[in-house]
Amino acid sequence: MILIKNGKIVDPASGFCQVGDLAIEDSKIVELGTGLDESLFDTIIDAKGMTVAPGFIDVHVHFRDPGYTYKEDIQTGAMAAKKGGYTTVITMANTNPPVDHVETLQYILEEGKKTGIHVLPAASVSKGLKGEELVEMEQLKQAGAVGFTDDGFPLSDEKLVVAAMEEAKRLQLPLSFHEEDPTFIKNAGVNQGAVAKKMGLAGAASIAEDLLVARDGLLALHTGCTINIQHISSKNAVKLVRQLKEMGANIYAEATPHHFSLDETAVLKYQTLAKMNPPLRTKEDQEEIIKGLQDGTIDLIATDHAPHSKEEKEREFTKAPSGIIGLETALALGITNLVKTGKLTINELMEKMSLNPSRLYHLNKGTIQIGADADIVLFSEDKTVVVKEFVSKADNSPFIGQTLYGKVEYTICQGRIVYQAE
Repeated sequence: MILIKNGKIVDPASGFCQVGDLAIEDSKIVELGTGLDESLFDTIIDAKGMTVAPGFIDVHVHFRDPGYTYKEDIQTGAMAAKKGGYTTVITMANTNPPVDHVETLQYILEEGKKTGIHVLPAASVSKGLKGEELVEMEQLKQAGAVGFTDDGFPLSDEKLVVAAMEEAKRLQLPLSFHEEDPTFIKNAGVNQGAVAKKMGLAGAASIAEDLLVARDGLLALHTGCTINIQHISSKNAVKLVRQLKEMGANIYAEATPHHFSLDETAVLKYQTLAKMNPPLRTKEDQEEIIKGLQDGTIDLIATDHAPHSKEEKEREFTKAPSGIIGLETALALGITNLVKTGKLTINELMEKMSLNPSRLYHLNKGTIQIGADADIVLFSEDKTVVVKEFVSKADNSPFIGQTLYGKVEYTICQGRIVYQAE
């Protein structure tokens, strides 16, 4: 049994935010209150000055396993997740081979069981990530897939998208979409605009995202399927999601910490470390993303944790891969850029990082209540950390050297301490 005492307990499901004690037994939260009898417990954590919240759930990570384990693998990816306060992650399907058949899915599930956290695989929508033929969705669900996505590749065939939505609705699983029409992308990884022009590049226009968000949102409205717009980056895409929600579409949207923390000018400073798909866009786009987080248009904060080797990221801009790591810095970026600036309360941040991700994937997590799973994170909101050392295999982050608020102190999953800060 574990007793967490004197912590600020935050439950985004009920809005509860109060100093108290929390007792854990057999992987469940069994008691909440004050002055609980310490003699009954094997382990006591004095959480004075710490926030006690549901373990974070990241609906969008790349662990590169199988196929690209020189960048990351399931074990190192999970280590990064635990250090970042995550107790559940949803892995993307663009591995090698892709997660389009049961064998690869089962491999990820078996490796995930060794990590101490919940590693849940999404399967691909299309066979071979080619966008031409649907995978056996029901078979993959029965094998353990929690959703479907061709993340990294947009789906151009509307008939395939509708068929996938109809089947996903029947199976009651979400579809997640990477929304970038290649017609409007001349140079991936940098926004079409002033910065790209300064770099001598044509860039990627925001209309590439807007068009597919509108299409898939309307198709979701038509089919009744639950969909998730991944790594939203465009102000107009945010406005479209807001309208689609008002129309009745069952649509979620996720924002990454880098998209609410940076704008396109970061590419001039950090070069390939700020190259990502979709790209960092204008200050106005960044401000609309923050507004979307505030008003509930954007439901989720997801890292799009995308490790690459140092050698790959040191290539010239047009030849370097897109993406940055994010699991170990997400909380601190959220506290520094959203909570400390008054954009979100800590409860609202927890809603985006734990409760709403749980709702999207029907996980019955993301809450601090008696009987709930003891997936818990303890962190210090007012402690500063300098971003410098990662447990991920990769260090492709533009935030290296920055001083941020928010330090994860403990990560507890299924009632077991899986991470403790030094």
